[in-house]
Amino acid sequence: MDLDLRKIRYFVAVAELLHFGRAAERLHIAQPVLSRQIRALEKDLGARLLERDSHGVTLTAAGRQLLDDSLQLLATADATRLRVRRAAGGPRRLVVGFRAGVVVTRALRAFGAAHPDVETLARRVEWDDQERLILDGTVDLAYVRRPIREQGLTLLPLFSEARVAMLPADHRLAGKPELALADLADEPRLRYADPRPGEPPIRTIEEKFESVASGAGITLVPESVAEQYSRPDITYVPVPDAERDEVLLAWEASRHSPLITAFAPLAPLADPARAEEL
Repeated sequence: MDLDLRKIRYFVAVAELLHFGRAAERLHIAQPVLSRQIRALEKDLGARLLERDSHGVTLTAAGRQLLDDSLQLLATADATRLRVRRAAGGPRRLVVGFRAGVVVTRALRAFGAAHPDVETLARRVEWDDQERLILDGTVDLAYVRRPIREQGLTLLPLFSEARVAMLPADHRLAGKPELALADLADEPRLRYADPRPGEPPIRTIEEKFESVASGAGITLVPESVAEQYSRPDITYVPVPDAERDEVLLAWEASRHSPLITAFAPLAPLADPARAEEL
């Protein structure tokens, strides 16, 4: 039995909103049609996915499992469509994602010299979308940083780098030659994946600047970020005992692309320690 992707999309809408009416509005279909499609999907799978009562809609254990699997399944389907459209549209193209601080120029130049018929593009990714942009085909592969959700990805470790503390320029610890993690134990830290209710997550280096400079908290960033991004109201201090930041190359595990295969050996050229190689 083949899964019907349309039914899966309908299920994801209901599972995310936990409300048939709002899900139907998002999908631009009538609610009775949506209900029939969900029942048909449950029949296809032989499992109850949703429970409906006077209190609302809840996911069953089977429904939670399907939601986890569906997000990657739909991302893979969308990525396939995107790659097919690109292939039909003209010259070959490789889109390389990169996190702030990672300089991909040397690797892209080396790849371009070896493959002059391939258009290469670079796109910055952030900590909260690095996996999604790979899985949905927005980028073909990307330089990512840990932590990363590994499901559906192939990861190639490349290099690691030291971390430094990002502090307001007038901070009491600013100007020190170096710091230990113990020196920062009582300092408020910027919140990323767990913002307070109603508080938007901090995503970009520019948002980190604003938060640190305003006194909201401090944070640790890779040494390469400190070298590339500066502001007069921000200072950086080395923290030698902080865990090193690891950079990896990532692409969708199910892809067997000759362009990805050709780029991977050149990817370590983004390591600052190898700058002299090109």
